[in-house]
Amino acid sequence: MKIINNPLKKDWNKILERPTKTVDDIENIVNEVFTEVQKNGDIAIANYTQKFDGVSLESILVSENEITAAIAEVSQELKAAIHLAKDNITKFHEAQKTAKVYVETVSGVSCWQEKRPIQKVGLYIPGGTAPLFSTVLMLAIPAQIAGCKEIVLCSPPNKEGKIHPAILYTAHLCGVTKMAKVGGIQAVAGLTFGTATIPQVYKIFGPGNQFVTVAKQIATKFGVAIDMPAGPSELLVVADDTAKASYVASDLLSQAEHGVDSQVILVSTSKKLITEVSIEIQNQLLDLPRKEIAQKAIDNSKSIFVETDAIALDLINEYGPEHFIICTNNNNYYVDNIANAGSVFIGNYTPESAGDYASGTNHTLPTNGFSKSYSGVNLDSFTKSITFQEISKEGIQNIGKSIEIMAATEGLQAHKNAVSIRLKDVSN
Repeated sequence: MKIINNPLKKDWNKILERPTKTVDDIENIVNEVFTEVQKNGDIAIANYTQKFDGVSLESILVSENEITAAIAEVSQELKAAIHLAKDNITKFHEAQKTAKVYVETVSGVSCWQEKRPIQKVGLYIPGGTAPLFSTVLMLAIPAQIAGCKEIVLCSPPNKEGKIHPAILYTAHLCGVTKMAKVGGIQAVAGLTFGTATIPQVYKIFGPGNQFVTVAKQIATKFGVAIDMPAGPSELLVVADDTAKASYVASDLLSQAEHGVDSQVILVSTSKKLITEVSIEIQNQLLDLPRKEIAQKAIDNSKSIFVETDAIALDLINEYGPEHFIICTNNNNYYVDNIANAGSVFIGNYTPESAGDYASGTNHTLPTNGFSKSYSGVNLDSFTKSITFQEISKEGIQNIGKSIEIMAATEGLQAHKNAVSIRLKDVSN
């Protein structure tokens, strides 16, 4: 990790740049795939699966036999862990349910708001260098709680044309209604347009590489909503001498091993801790199976020394991290004042891995600074709010004159007439 001491504020944007390509760099290939899938459906899906994943499939859809085989293949130990995580995630997302909001704004005018599930949702589950069955939990559980009728999962096949059994087991456990062996841009395109085998959905969820991220953004041009522009994983840790260097290093590496385009940042008021963490990272790297991936991510990452907590907080809010770990003597200062973060982890015994798997919070979070304007996935992500109103004779008399005046001022006579005709009948 590159060490930066007391950077000037004018240099923060440059220092905090993400190691990602711009949309322009990869938009052409995304548009090409979208055009082909829109035109040729499953044939295009199969061709791109052969091209990008190196496998030819007899069927895109996962069969009942494949699900049965996957259930048998997953160990009892892993099943128990998945069930524990499912219980905690369910508890946290069940608690997010809200009651109907009802208000009588004036006598005779009733307004209320109710939540309704998004009927058809698509879940993208990465399955390349790491099969993220944990993401199935994070997306399928709130979808099921919300009451989504169709929950369609897409995940890339391996060289044998299969999806990792843990993904299939978890999807089956969490009520996914259809599973497709397709990944990357072509999966997002399939969910956007629909094919003979992949249903068209109303909203697409899930993280992915930069190509998947851009594909999701392109999907919005065709009327499909997305959860957020979630790209490569990132983590920022703020720590001082009260933190344990080995813990901090392990957290930084836990995100670095996601992919070569992941980014981790340490911000500290202690030069001593930065030195100790740097040593720990190199020591712990040696034992990681994915050390080459983690090393490349670490090469893109930084340790930043600043003089005060106030400066650190300003820099962190400017960055807007996906994951934010706080291990300082002044944790409450950061907790109370953080404005831009996807998910926050507090104290020496709260690793980011807990949120990734089993504490209960959702790990599908905004990256690339989008935490400044986006929330992470939650129960409301799978619903939409519908407003209702009912007005009585008394109510139209109470607000009708104001509506007439406002409509006339805007030059919308038919709007005014819609009220005037009612007021006339009521007064008669």
